[in-house]
Amino acid sequence: MEKDFGKTIEEIEKDGFEIHSQVDIELDESKVYATPNAIGTGILSISKSLAEIKPDFLVVYADRFEGFAAVVAGTQMNIPTAHIEGGDITEGGALDDSVRHAMTKLAHIHFTTNLQATNRILAMGESSWRVHTVGFPAIDLIKENNYANSQELVSRFSLDLSRPVLLFTQHSVTTEFELSEQQIIPSLKAIKNLSEEGIQSIITFPNNDVGGRKIIKTIKEFFRESENENIQIHKSIGRYYYHGILALSQAKPRKKVVCVGNSSSGIKETPAFGCPAVNIGSRQAGRLRADNVIDVDYKEKEISDAVHLSLEDKTFIKTCKETINPYGIGDAGIKIAKILSEISVDSKTILRKAMTLKGQVNKEGWFR
Repeated sequence: MEKDFGKTIEEIEKDGFEIHSQVDIELDESKVYATPNAIGTGILSISKSLAEIKPDFLVVYADRFEGFAAVVAGTQMNIPTAHIEGGDITEGGALDDSVRHAMTKLAHIHFTTNLQATNRILAMGESSWRVHTVGFPAIDLIKENNYANSQELVSRFSLDLSRPVLLFTQHSVTTEFELSEQQIIPSLKAIKNLSEEGIQSIITFPNNDVGGRKIIKTIKEFFRESENENIQIHKSIGRYYYHGILALSQAKPRKKVVCVGNSSSGIKETPAFGCPAVNIGSRQAGRLRADNVIDVDYKEKEISDAVHLSLEDKTFIKTCKETINPYGIGDAGIKIAKILSEISVDSKTILRKAMTLKGQVNKEGWFR
């Protein structure tokens, strides 16, 4: 809904969905209490919307503070709440893990993207009938080839597909948001140098986590004087074009593409295209990944070297092409819809959660 971050609500409308309520959540990055304030205003606003809509289910995605606000509002209003992508881990200094696991303990139904995540949720004491391994929903659209083709990409971004393309997004690390400017500078220096070698770079803005606006300011200032036609900056290019660029990796003939930054899309979506990914810094540490990902530190040379390897090393390119995506085969939506259609919304069944771990004690102490 924010213009500074691409106003991606327009994508939802374009896809033909009716939007019943738009929830404003205040986020003033200049305040140390910005995120808890946003969660508080989110709970107030979302609960009002839910009271008006009166849904049979509330389905909430992932691990962001807005989703956490929604889960708190829904569960405290006795609305059966389903959570997509619980059980994942990212130990990279973002607050995502704590938020995600808190959402899991509040939600009534869990749709996980992989079996490891399912096992973690069961280990949290959730009843097995509540937990369903369905895969990552974004893969559904990839499987349908629902993304921009080469001609659309050339027209939209004026790309020369005979030369490499670098797709870049770097978010702040929320537990280190004061370092966001320091952490992105090496990336921008690497992109500048790579662009001078003829590599075309498409830079998109980060999300609205605390520290995000500082990253945007740094990007604008860093390239203010640049007239390099190989670098273009966008608030958001949208899923349709984003996936279209990644898909160039599997075009015939294959195009040279690399996804760079610290977005989860670089981990979860690139394997579906066999596209190399260079993951920078700690934000995605611990997340389940395929063999197409190269992890680097916030160092200009490491980033540049990893990009060169991704575009030029035939062995690694072959590995990327053959990698198995651990996030499913592209049928999550169908599975989720079927499960929701068959689950009883009887309050005694779904709202009353039992803790399956009894925590028995013997002479030696606790055991499972």
